[in-house]
Amino acid sequence: MRFKFLSIFAALILLTACESTPKDGGDSMSSGQQAAPVAGPTPGTQEDLVVNVGDRVFFGLDQYDLQSDARATLDRVAAWLNTNPSVTLTIEGHADERGTREYNLALGDRRATSARDYLTALGVSSGRLRTVSYGEERPAVLGSNEASWAQNRRAVFLVN
Repeated sequence: MRFKFLSIFAALILLTACESTPKDGGDSMSSGQQAAPVAGPTPGTQEDLVVNVGDRVFFGLDQYDLQSDARATLDRVAAWLNTNPSVTLTIEGHADERGTREYNLALGDRRATSARDYLTALGVSSGRLRTVSYGEERPAVLGSNEASWAQNRRAVFLVN
């Protein structure tokens, strides 16, 4: 019994001897070192577009006209493109699953073209913008309900 008690006591002393607190209040860096700045996305990349601007606009059912929230996003995209003059974009037009394949491809094309035309009206060179329609072929959200369909009626901007 006495041996067990001494063994436990010795183990506790060894554990407390291993534990130490730095003298500078727990800061792991020595004085004179500064923390590395937290880097955001690299300017002009897809991640930069998504994080700082937004990479998509949404449309109503069977619509390709731009609502005020879509125009606000496109205003930011145009400003971002002006800040990054070497960047080109592909604008993808998408539709929900309702309608024929041909109709949805045409609607996706009108949506992408509508976004492109708005950007060019803001001064973005049309040579920096390419459009493609995927219709219903690449849904962002799976499901056959209004919430899913609303997320699939969109134009998406991809950095080339």
